[in-house]
Amino acid sequence: MDGTDGAAVITSAEAGSFAWGVLAERHPALVRRVREATAYPPPQQRALDGLLREATGGGVIAPLGAGAHDAGRWESWSHGYVGRSWFDVPFLWAESYFYRRLLDAVGYFGPGPWQGIDPFAPFKRAELDSPAVAEELAALDRMAELPAEQQDQAMLNGALWGNKADLGFQISSGDLDGKGEHLIADDGALLWRKLASSPPGAVYVLADNAGRELIPDLLLVDRLLHTGRAAAVVLHVKPYPYYVSDATTADVVECVRRIAQAPGAAGTIGGRLRDALTGGRLMVRAHPFSCAPLPYADMPEDLRADLAQATVTISKGDLNYRRLVGDRRWPATTPFADLTSYFPSPLLALRTLKSDVAAGLDPATVAELEASGEEWRTSGTYAVVQFRP
Repeated sequence: MDGTDGAAVITSAEAGSFAWGVLAERHPALVRRVREATAYPPPQQRALDGLLREATGGGVIAPLGAGAHDAGRWESWSHGYVGRSWFDVPFLWAESYFYRRLLDAVGYFGPGPWQGIDPFAPFKRAELDSPAVAEELAALDRMAELPAEQQDQAMLNGALWGNKADLGFQISSGDLDGKGEHLIADDGALLWRKLASSPPGAVYVLADNAGRELIPDLLLVDRLLHTGRAAAVVLHVKPYPYYVSDATTADVVECVRRIAQAPGAAGTIGGRLRDALTGGRLMVRAHPFSCAPLPYADMPEDLRADLAQATVTISKGDLNYRRLVGDRRWPATTPFADLTSYFPSPLLALRTLKSDVAAGLDPATVAELEASGEEWRTSGTYAVVQFRP
């Protein structure tokens, strides 16, 4: 993924493109929502205004302050992008750096009274307490009536489609309810076959969003543990708030609490998840690379050694997918296995398409999608389940 492969790195330079819209439209909308959701004092408001002017008003990328705890890390990740236009650098890097700078603007890293205050917490909390979550948890009471194989598939489908609730996507795309859902690549059976043919070991999950998406992820985790397919689950989350709704350790704790508080089957599952946490069968990790603006091909050796222990690694969501295959304009038929051959363990990607990257599709499917005239790459109504053994 060094640029010699012929697939162009995605940037936001093309006006009207999806990547351009994120920087020019979604980020300003997000900053407005952050300001409205939390009563930040004047210094934070001024810092947010300054970040917006820099990122959307023709300014150039400024460095982190010399005193930032991770200044050296970001300098190594920046590859000379500081001082250039936000729209001319790789889209993956620009998005990631914007969120890192937003946390600086609101004082998240301190020192001061706003240290550690998640600017996205009001959005996450509202979603977690919504009637929709209550309805989804209540539906688990009917799950026990299904054959075991159908229960497996229901849990996998829930984890796949749960990220339709991705808050960052909703900011610019609105409510998706009522639109069709299309699974355009499905290797789900290969996951169950792999787990059945392997001694119970550690299944790793690269989490994506909190709230309404993390709940079905945790339900899938419980399914793997409760059926004995996994002896343990290692859940990788973000070390700090990221991409509006990405899951942190605090979000995991809140979601387990929410599940355990529900009546019926959900409460039973929540109790099992809590026991798995306290008993060490469910482990939460937050590696700094989880917030890196780089593909997983560039992961550090300690993370590679950790992931190599997995019987299977399950990757959730669009951002993790972009990092797995590289945020490039691959031909959509490029084999997923080829792009992820570097990954140190068997890999399952659960992804709802919400960006321009596409890979691993058969030619007939691509031809049909292109002929449809839909924005199939970015609408959030198409999904893939892709396995690399």
